[in-house]
Amino acid sequence: MSDAPKPVRIVLLYGGQSAEHDVSRRSASSVLRAIDRDRYDVVPIAITPDGRWLRSDVTLAQLAEGTDGLPEYLDASGTDLAPLAGIAPTHPDQQVVVLPILHGPRGEDGTVQGLLDLADVAYVGTGVLGSALNMDKATAKVVAQAAGIPVCRWLSARDSELDDAFVARVGTELGWPVFVKPSNMGSSVGVSRADDAAALRAALADAARYDEWVVVEEAVDARELEVGVIGNEAPRASVVGEIVPTHDFYDYEDKYVDGAAEMVIPADVPAEVAEQMRNLAVRAYRALRCDGLSRVDFFYEEGGRGLLFNEINTLPGFTKYSMFPLLWEATGLPYSDLIDELVRLALARHQHRAAHRRTDQG
Repeated sequence: MSDAPKPVRIVLLYGGQSAEHDVSRRSASSVLRAIDRDRYDVVPIAITPDGRWLRSDVTLAQLAEGTDGLPEYLDASGTDLAPLAGIAPTHPDQQVVVLPILHGPRGEDGTVQGLLDLADVAYVGTGVLGSALNMDKATAKVVAQAAGIPVCRWLSARDSELDDAFVARVGTELGWPVFVKPSNMGSSVGVSRADDAAALRAALADAARYDEWVVVEEAVDARELEVGVIGNEAPRASVVGEIVPTHDFYDYEDKYVDGAAEMVIPADVPAEVAEQMRNLAVRAYRALRCDGLSRVDFFYEEGGRGLLFNEINTLPGFTKYSMFPLLWEATGLPYSDLIDELVRLALARHQHRAAHRRTDQG
């Protein structure tokens, strides 16, 4: 690699303070293997579960020897950094792009994005509003419905409202079985199925360990389809993929531990269904204020209601099991080129937003 200063410094943020800390470390390792370090000055910064920012000296030493020595999970120790110092350029002409490979609360929910906005630094992905909106499954469904995007039947409640009356309401309005989820969480953490009132009470208690708001959804006899979307003002969708779980549903173990869930790319669906889903995904992406990248998930109820919006992941997984990079590879955008495109979109979005900042007091 050349010793000349590189024009773009990529700050790779990983780890984080959510239950998805280890998922992030795994995703970040895959990203580092794909980044073209001849083009970018890459700095890995770990965020610990207690919120400390650390320059990962172990990872930097491993990178100096090449990517072959990188572990499956990036090291999350190192030298303490002040957050703003960690994302600063190293020379006057250098552009900085933060790549937040963070999943879940305090990473994917607008909190880190707010810090990066205050620091006036470019970053990959959706801004504060869209990040917070899509992290909260209940609010995202409200907005999707308002935009005319079909969703399954659902209810939500705060942890203080998870009483017998709510349990009875679920049984009356949704029936059995149902799926219970923390409203602000990803990677299927805290998600469980309930077949009766007793199981529902246990599932609600488990979901409330992760968030004060809980979502309960009807069980849909449907296929699970996903599509990747990238872009700012002019988003575009990838081919459609399908998840075929080996468990009762696509849970954490099926995603990250067993890695046994089958990913079918492209999904075996009629061409008109795939096109409809791509169009709905872009509509949802716009309505829920996404930028840069997202993975949009749908249920496909064949012979019934058709496509039903499930959720948007604004910072989807990048592990070797992850659907998002695989979808774009099948669409003609390989992993390393995908990262280049996300960096370009981050810089373009930052420049575009700068034109709307007021510099006067009038």
